[in-house]
Amino acid sequence: MNYMNGKWKLLPILGLLACTTNPKPAASTALPIEGTWQLLSSAYIKKDTTLRNDAPGTRMIKILNGSHFAFLLHEVRTPGDTLAPRTFSAGGGSYTLVDDHYTEHLEYCSARDYEGKDFEFTVALHGDTLIQSGVEKLKEYGIGEEDLPLVEKYIRVNP
Repeated sequence: MNYMNGKWKLLPILGLLACTTNPKPAASTALPIEGTWQLLSSAYIKKDTTLRNDAPGTRMIKILNGSHFAFLLHEVRTPGDTLAPRTFSAGGGSYTLVDDHYTEHLEYCSARDYEGKDFEFTVALHGDTLIQSGVEKLKEYGIGEEDLPLVEKYIRVNP
């Protein structure tokens, strides 16, 4: 039987095409959260009451790269203020993002009781605004009286 006649002539060509074709990579479903974000608001929901968690006179940024995050919070300097900030908090570590499920693995923190803990959130992007919501497991981790739902809103800092 002569395999090079008829439809069998295409077989070697299809084999070569299969070996040389580069498939397109799957589209990423991760949200584009990398960058620097300034905190707009932070609130805990305690039973039926919303409590602001962003103290007046402070400023906080969160920086995200492809694998790690860091946050820095301090008092805003006022004219004539020569003292070191009385309020300062910082932390960071690695994070994972799968679809809208964002988990911070806090490796370093000025509040040492938080180190080594994971904090799970849902994130959403609306234009230049990042909304992060979840439950901080403070009671479960032994660092608070109860677990508290938290909602934080950030705005992207332009380079």
